[in-house]
Amino acid sequence: MSSSVQAIRNPVFCAIDTPDVGKATALAAKIADAVGGMKLGLEFYSANGPKGVQQVQKASDLPLFLDLKFHDIPNTVAGAVRSAASAVKPFMMTLMASGGRAMMEAAAKAATDIAHELIVPRPLLLGVTVLTSMDEGDLLEVGVSGTVSDQVRRLAELAKRAGLDGVVCSPLEVEMLRRDLGPGFKLVTPGVRPMWAEANDQKRVMTPMEAMTAGSDYLVIGRPISAAEDSAAAAQRIALELAPAA
Repeated sequence: MSSSVQAIRNPVFCAIDTPDVGKATALAAKIADAVGGMKLGLEFYSANGPKGVQQVQKASDLPLFLDLKFHDIPNTVAGAVRSAASAVKPFMMTLMASGGRAMMEAAAKAATDIAHELIVPRPLLLGVTVLTSMDEGDLLEVGVSGTVSDQVRRLAELAKRAGLDGVVCSPLEVEMLRRDLGPGFKLVTPGVRPMWAEANDQKRVMTPMEAMTAGSDYLVIGRPISAAEDSAAAAQRIALELAPAA
């Protein structure tokens, strides 16, 4: 498990979903005082690589959630974790829990090894369960029968056994997973939308306060902040709404 002790201002990680370094850097700087961290994903990383991530980090000095959702054979994923962790030193990063136990175990070992080598906190490793854009119909199309909750529970339990620090799940599964997996297992939830924001393409959503009350550790919020006319004000509004849960 992780030895990361980096302080987090609040549980909100803003998803910066753009391949443009300038736009990402400007947004990160603008919201730096109102969120707990920033999330950069595959679109940004593919366009700009570690150097682009480092530029955004310098603009805000916020903890980084590197959301690349690694999914490959164990040796390849272990190498990817080592490379990404050493280059940008994220607070937390993702891999697909559906990649299996051996893949997750290899990733966990790689994260521990690189942290010891660099003498830095080990990043939290999170297994992605079922994407919040998917519902039971989508799962059935890829050969998974049963409910979304069944699949999330199955993958979350596997991730814990494999040595991961937590999972990414929709807020609708948080209460179940907190009950099943205990207080120490991190639950990171996208699909979080304030009541005043649109759901967009998320199918399994909840408000920030509802998600925190259910047991979420960290919330991923994108367009309600990034697409707002005043991103800093939107982020601050969410922070104030969450203040009673802090």
